Amino acid sequence: MAILADFEEADPMNENKPRLFTTGDINAFFGLMLDNMSGLVIMAGILTGVFGMPRDLVLSRMLPGSAVGVLLGDLLYSWLAWRLARRTGRSDVTAMPLGLDTPSTFGMAFGVLGPCFLATKDAHLTWQVGMATIVLMGVFKVAASFFGPALRRSIPRAGLLGSIAAVALLLIAYLPFLKLFASPVVGFLSLGIVFISLLARYRLPLGLPGALAGIVVGTLAYYILGAAGLLPGGAPAPLAAPRFALYLPLPSLEFLEGIPRALGYLPLAIPFALATVVGGVDVTESAAVAGDDYNTRDILLVEGVATLVAGMCGGVMQSCPYIGHPAYKDMGGRAGYTVATALFIGAAAVTGYLSFLVGLLPEAAVAPILIFIGIEITAQAFEATKQSHYRAVAVSFIPVIACLTTIEFGQMLGGLGKSAADLTGDLLATWQATTILGNGFIVTSLLWGAAFANVLDHRPGKAAVYLLLCSVLTACGIIHSPLASGAMFSPLVPPQPIVWHLAAGYAAMAFTFWLLALVGSASAAPE
Repeated sequence: MAILADFEEADPMNENKPRLFTTGDINAFFGLMLDNMSGLVIMAGILTGVFGMPRDLVLSRMLPGSAVGVLLGDLLYSWLAWRLARRTGRSDVTAMPLGLDTPSTFGMAFGVLGPCFLATKDAHLTWQVGMATIVLMGVFKVAASFFGPALRRSIPRAGLLGSIAAVALLLIAYLPFLKLFASPVVGFLSLGIVFISLLARYRLPLGLPGALAGIVVGTLAYYILGAAGLLPGGAPAPLAAPRFALYLPLPSLEFLEGIPRALGYLPLAIPFALATVVGGVDVTESAAVAGDDYNTRDILLVEGVATLVAGMCGGVMQSCPYIGHPAYKDMGGRAGYTVATALFIGAAAVTGYLSFLVGLLPEAAVAPILIFIGIEITAQAFEATKQSHYRAVAVSFIPVIACLTTIEFGQMLGGLGKSAADLTGDLLATWQATTILGNGFIVTSLLWGAAFANVLDHRPGKAAVYLLLCSVLTACGIIHSPLASGAMFSPLVPPQPIVWHLAAGYAAMAFTFWLLALVGSASAAPE
């Protein structure tokens, strides 16, 4: 275990020498790798199972190209971590995790690729349109990266950390928690090991990494119980034999053919790209709080370049920095886990082993790692935010709750063979309001948290600026889009009258705060 712990021979005279690999990188690798693999398999399942796109095109072009973004991005983030460690003389620098963005995966599948294929019946053209959309999103993110440092300096920490804490608890932790109840013995056994080792920092026998131990024990229990017929869902499905194939996602100009049609999908795609830029600013602040102060522009620029290159190589999924740096740091990860993830995801995509590897591990055994990450990030938001801003952090949870409700409600309707068009009365009104509140949730959460933090500090004038920005973004659908897809629209031709009412409401509140800043004075100084 000493070799794993240090990778290099320990030097008592140079304890702060930067190290690429430690035992903790094993824990962190499983968390980041499994998250990325799941995203690739989900996209493949939707495109081939729901829309009937050719499996060969999806597996040989779309997924390997998307994996290139992960490969490049995680290697560059590893290099940034190594550079920071060398510059600061520290041995505990953790690389920023990068992976495939889950919300835009569904957005691309159901809002771009699926509709384009159904409209044209041309799989090759659909692939070109998907490539072009990702390339355009990458160009947008590269340009936006130069504004990231200014955003980070101007937005209160309650807004930056509150928005990602909400996503961490409600989407990263809650949804995987549901998987535990499909196989409770497997799920809670794995959860207990992950929690006692990673949350409570209890040392396992032989110094085993907690994430690896949780997955191995949970997986063994799953197959043993399955063989005995004791799983709630019966025996596990037999594993398909892995099929080896070699797919080389080389850069090309194929995307140029898809640009004319891709321009029509930009109102849907740009909000997803903007959300990852905002998320990148958030996670950079989160990493700084954890002790690793990266340059915001560098983090966002890598994200944009990785997305751009992925699109040029045939990818149809955007890359983004993941929420979870502090959790990976607590696991003991350094730069090794991102290097290992980059190489593993790249190799799995180009050899076609993805489906087999994901099918091998039961969801109930893997979910506890994501639950730990969600809880750790949520805790950090409160620990790193001053107590007087706790209410602002809480406010930022509300749009994410709406997003979660929309996801669950939509799945329920789909299971019943219904859609939102079948709803009436109060239930329809609730659905519409929830959809509007949830669309653009990451941007909404950030702006609400920032505005309310200034309110709590008795700075209504600064709060008014954020509220006025909310009004502008509402008018074009970046937040609170009434469209089910969450797409943007022209403020001159809004899809529903509610858009103007929402924009006017924000403007009225901003004007009120501005007047208070001019003529009023705080009755008491903030604590």
